[in-house]
Amino acid sequence: MIRQCLILLLLSWVMIVIAGRDFYKILGVERNASVKQIKKAYRKLAVKYHPDKNPDNPDANQMFQDISAAYEVLSDGDTRRIYDQYGEDGLQKHSKHESGDMFSSFFGGFGFQFGSGGHDHHNRDIPRGGTIYMDLVVSLEDMYNGNFIEVARYKPVAKPSSGKRKCNCRTEMRTVQIGPGQFQMSPQQICEECPNVKFVHEEKLLEIEIEPGMRDGQEYPFISEGEPHIDGEPGDLIFTIRQQKHPIFERRGDDLYTNITVSLRDALVGFSMEITHLDGHKVTVKREKVTWSGAKIQKQGEGMPNYDNNQRKGILYITFDVDFPRGTFSDEEKEDIIKILKQDPSQKPYNGL
Repeated sequence: MIRQCLILLLLSWVMIVIAGRDFYKILGVERNASVKQIKKAYRKLAVKYHPDKNPDNPDANQMFQDISAAYEVLSDGDTRRIYDQYGEDGLQKHSKHESGDMFSSFFGGFGFQFGSGGHDHHNRDIPRGGTIYMDLVVSLEDMYNGNFIEVARYKPVAKPSSGKRKCNCRTEMRTVQIGPGQFQMSPQQICEECPNVKFVHEEKLLEIEIEPGMRDGQEYPFISEGEPHIDGEPGDLIFTIRQQKHPIFERRGDDLYTNITVSLRDALVGFSMEITHLDGHKVTVKREKVTWSGAKIQKQGEGMPNYDNNQRKGILYITFDVDFPRGTFSDEEKEDIIKILKQDPSQKPYNGL
C-alpha cells in the first residue's frame, strides 16, 4: 500500500513536469512554501526581471511572464491545489470549464493583469504609460516588526466621452507617380477613429506589506498602476523603501548600533539597566567591571531580523560614554579619590589620534 502511494506521488510530480511549467522551480521555493514565502519570492524576481529594467536581455520578458503566472497560481489556495494534482495543463482545462479564462483577473495586491486587455510584455509595439517611482518613508520599528501601510493613489482612469478621436496613429510611406517612370515617396500619418475618452482621477488604496528585515532602497512594485496611456497599457508604480532615521538605533545591514551614557560612579562600580528595543521588549545591560568611555559590548540576536530568514537576527552593538561630574573637589575629597583609585600620575605623551 505504501509502495503504491509512493508510485502515485512520483507519477503526479512527473505529470506536473510533463504537463507544463514548474511554478515552484520558477519562483525558487519549496513545494511546501507558505503564501508569504511565495509572495516574497515573486516580488524579488518581478523587480529583477522587469522588462523595463532589462531592455538588453531577450529572456527577461519570458521570465517575467513565467514569474507572474507562477505567482497567480501558487498564491491562491484553490488554483494551487489543482496545479499540485494536475499540473498547468489540468489547471487550464479546469479554468476554461469553470470561467473561460482564469488569467483575466488582477494579481493579488500587485495589480498585474493577464490575457486580453492584460499586460503583455511580449508585444513591445503596444505603447505604455510612464513608470512612476516613489519613495516610501518607513520607520525602523516597522522594518523590525513588519506592518501594513495603506497609500492612497489618485490614478487617472479612462472614461467614455462623447465624439470620436484619432487613435493608433502611425507613419507610413506613400508612393505617388509624378511622371513616366518617376515616383516620389513621402511619409504620411495614418490614424484610426476610436471612441473618445477622458481621464478622471479616482482614489484607490494600495496596501504595502513591510516585512521584517526589509532594507533601505528595496523596491516594492505594483504592476500596471503607473501612468495610463490613451492608446496602450498603463505603466508600473514602484515604491522605493526609505528608512526613517531613528533617535536611538542606527542600522547597518542586519546589525544595530546605539550609545549609552553612564555616570562616573556606575562606570567605576558597575551597573545594571534596561533599554527598550524596537518591539518593546527589554534588553538588560549589566556591567560588573570598570567601564571606560568608548567601551563596547555585543548583544547577539538583538539586531535586525534577516529579510530572507526572520529566524536569524543580527547583533546589537552598544558603545558607552561616561558622564563626568561637573565642578571641583575639596583637597580632602581629592586625597580620598587618589587613595581609592591607587593610580600613578599619567605622564605619557598623547598626540590626539
